[in-house]
Order: sequence, then structure tokens, then C-alpha cells
Amino acid sequence: VRRWRRGTPLAESVTVFEGEPSDVSAWAWHDATPGFERDFVGRSLDFFRSETHLLTADDRLVRIEVPEDAEVYAHRKHLIVTLKSPWLGHPAGALLAFGFDAFLAGDRTAEALFTPDERTALAGHSWTRHHLILETMRDVSTRIEVLTPSEEGGWSRAPLADVPPLSAVGVTDTDPDVSDEYFLDVSGFLQPSTLTRGTIGGDSEILRQAPARFDITGLAVEQAFATSDDGTRVPYFVIGPDRSGERAQGPGPTLLYGYGGFEVSLTPSYAALTGRGWLESGGTYVIANIRGGGEYGPAWHQAALGAHRHRAFEDFAAVARDLVARGITTPGMLGAAGGSNGGLLMGAMLTRYPELFGAIVCQVPLLDMVRFHKLLAGASWIAEYGDPDDEADLPHLRELSPYHRLTADAPYPPVLLTTSTRDDRVHPGHARKAAARLRELGHPVLLHENTGGGHAGATDNAQAARNKALMYTFLRKHLTEG
Repeated sequence: VRRWRRGTPLAESVTVFEGEPSDVSAWAWHDATPGFERDFVGRSLDFFRSETHLLTADDRLVRIEVPEDAEVYAHRKHLIVTLKSPWLGHPAGALLAFGFDAFLAGDRTAEALFTPDERTALAGHSWTRHHLILETMRDVSTRIEVLTPSEEGGWSRAPLADVPPLSAVGVTDTDPDVSDEYFLDVSGFLQPSTLTRGTIGGDSEILRQAPARFDITGLAVEQAFATSDDGTRVPYFVIGPDRSGERAQGPGPTLLYGYGGFEVSLTPSYAALTGRGWLESGGTYVIANIRGGGEYGPAWHQAALGAHRHRAFEDFAAVARDLVARGITTPGMLGAAGGSNGGLLMGAMLTRYPELFGAIVCQVPLLDMVRFHKLLAGASWIAEYGDPDDEADLPHLRELSPYHRLTADAPYPPVLLTTSTRDDRVHPGHARKAAARLRELGHPVLLHENTGGGHAGATDNAQAARNKALMYTFLRKHLTEG
């Protein structure tokens, strides 16, 4: 990190901070809040650990002494810390506020702005001029409230807005230096995005609503829970034909989607292409909130890290079985899809649970877990999966690796592999090698490689629609057995 002044040669810039060769990144940030102007620098040790320093006027580094896996930043007189592991008597997943100057002086007295429980996790937070808007998830549905710091100390809290059940809300475009205005983006599986503007303490109004892109007549959303192999309760959403009351019907074509990694939460959202291409034609769409994600906070993610990744696989398989047990589908009519880390999940379903599915779509996948760290951005994921160059990690990575589990005599369902020549995150070699190996072993496989589009697999909406159509056509062809 260098300090450079406009109009001067870059060579005259002064180095103020450096990361290590093994770091994921180094960075700098200037806080321009009037009256609280400060400079910070830091380094990301891996995908989940980092260090943050205050850079003083004389270029001294003052370490912000929080756990390496915590997220930390300054806001006016506050230091805000989000925990990923227990600290100072507070649990992982808590949101803490300290006095910034007091913290630097050694005071570790914190105000807990949010404390998680078994069913509730922190989803995010945003500042307005005088308030903090807190977003939480209870069983993967969003709740939202306003916290207000007092000049005498302490914080008060009040609800901000009612959120429809089984919905998600995002707080956008607040300006903490200007006003208490906020915008809420509310959406659901069958509800297009709605933008609401409001002022804390004042009225709110709906500004815009995205148009409906598919017919929701006869469709319904429900949440259910499956039991994984170790007894863990795993939530999932079912979007499809209304089966309540007298509308109950027999099993039908169902697509099960999952991700399960990097603390990514799969929350309710409006998916126009899924609605148009799958739901309108009578299909059922299911999203599994398996471990490895962030739906229940850091512990939900950490439960499937490294050698424990198999728990994410077991959770997904448990949802698949539950869908069959409830009569929503049958193994022959159940398809599965996932991309990137979700492509690893699909590779696991193919090689570990082939009997549960009638077809599998594996998109921009991560499949060779022995060499992933040598390809493109793979080295940055060692904290998630383990290090293949570490003799302690290599056995579990080989065991997890779908590419290394492929055999000639397994009854694999039809599989569609998709990738992009220009994927700069997960190398297309993962999909190419898996396709070649499956063919070598005598199994039919389809491989579609788009020449553009990066990790998204498509360069524009037309290509994205084509890729979706390709997937749904493949699934309709194969998910026909009762």
C-alpha cells in the first residue's frame, strides 16, 4: 500500500504497508467522516482471517486487537466487531460495539448489539446518520429493527418494518453522513423486488416494484425441515404447485438446488428464469439451506469446513430423501443443480448418492480437490477446504474429491456439466477432466462450455437465458420416471 499524491510521479509514492507473500490481499481505507477522519490498512491472511491497523499521521501502525477471524471497522466514535468465534464472553455470531478511543486505550467493555441463538443469525447491518439498521434471520427469514445509540451510553431498539413471512429484505443506499433516510428492497420466491423509501421515525412509501416475470397462479411457498445423518435439523424451501388442503397431488418433477460453503446464505429471492422455465411448466423448485452456508451464523458454516465437508453433502441428501418421503417427488423425478462450490456438491451427489437423483446439473464446478489450489483463484480457498500440500489435509481432500471417486461400475444418473472458457475463478479444467474421465469409464455425459462469461458462465441476459433453457430441457428429458 502506497501513499501517492496527484500530480507527482508514482515512483515518489511512499510505501506505508505491505502484506506477506502468502496473504490473499492487502488493502487501505480512508474514513472521510467529518470529525472522524482516519486511515486504516490491513491484510487478509486467508479467506476468513485478517489484520486491521490504524495508520497514524506519522505512519505508525496501531493494531486493532480483535480476533483474526472477526470483522471490524470504525464508525464515528464506535468500533464495530462481528465475531466468528467466541471472545470476551460473547458467542460467535455476535455484533459488538466498543468506544473507539477507549478500545485503543485498552478498554474492552462492549455493548452487545446482537446475540445469536440456535435459530437466529445476523444477516447484516447499515448505518444512517443517527441509527443502525439491524438485519437478522430467524430460520432463514429476515427480520429488521433499528438500534439507536444514546449520548449517555447504551442503545435503544425498535422494529423498523414488517417483512412478509418467507421473504428477504436488503437495506440499501443509506448515507450515514447525511440523513436517516433508508431504502428497503423486499422480495420473495413469488414476489418481485419492491423498493420502499423511508426515514427512521417517519413515514415510508413504495417507490417501485419490478414487474412479474412469470405466472404464480396455483403456486405456493412452504418451509420444511429434514433430519441429517447426525440428527441436525436442516431447513429447506419448496416452491411449486400448492399442495395444501384438497389441492394435494402426486409426486412430480422437482429440482433441488444447494451451495453449502463460504458462509453464503440462500435466502428467499425472486428468480424470473426459474419461474418462467421451470415453475410455469409444473415443476417444483427446492432450495436446501445446508451446513457450510451462513443461515445460522458462523457455527453453521464451520460445521462443514475442511474434513467436515461431508456434513454438507449429508444434509443435501437428507433433503432429497425427505422430498421423496413427503410424496413431493420420486428419485427418478428428482434433479439436482449447483454451481461453483455448489458444483462440488453436485459432484458429491453424483459419486456418493447416485440412487437419489434422476439427473444432475453441475455448473462451473470445483471437482478435483487434490489440485484445486494450483488453478486460478484456488489457493485462496485453502481455509475452506484444506491444503492438498499438507499431508494432514490430503487424505480428506482425496476422499471428498468427486473426480477421484469416479468409478466404472457405479449407476450414475445422467449428468450435464457446464463451464466457461473464460472462467477466472474455477478453472474450466475441472469440468473438462470430469467429463473426460466419465467417458473413459463408459458413462454418458454432456459437457457445455461457453466461450465467454467468466464464472457466471454467460456474458449477457440472452446467454444466461439460453443456459437456463439448456438446463431445464435436459432435466425435463430425464426426470420422467415415477
